[in-house]
Amino acid sequence: PDAVLETSDVFGTLNVKIMPSSLLNVGELLHSQGFDYLADVTAVDWQDRIEVVYQFTALNRNEKIALRLDLDRQKPEVNSITSIWKGANFQEREVYDLMGVIFTNHPDLRRILLPEDWEGYPLRKDYVIED
Repeated sequence: PDAVLETSDVFGTLNVKIMPSSLLNVGELLHSQGFDYLADVTAVDWQDRIEVVYQFTALNRNEKIALRLDLDRQKPEVNSITSIWKGANFQEREVYDLMGVIFTNHPDLRRILLPEDWEGYPLRKDYVIED
């Protein structure tokens, strides 16, 4: 309960905003409650923060839940959930590649779409496309 900052209903899906430091504990709880499918990991640049959004499904009962967490825009860092959901591997790499979120303890955090020498994160609102 201490991890939950707010809850809302978005198009029929429970959205739970949590403290970033509690992600692994909440993730383990969700997994133990049957949320066995990680549908999506994405991020939103709100200019004052980076919000990471995880969408999970309990396949046997078709129940969905979204976890949301706000990260410091200057140093967006959170634990990787690959230890719980192996499918987070490439999704976290994509969010790292395009938004600059550092997933600590990720088994292979490196760019997945852009060249290794690419500078910046092209989905951030402050990214400048050079001529």
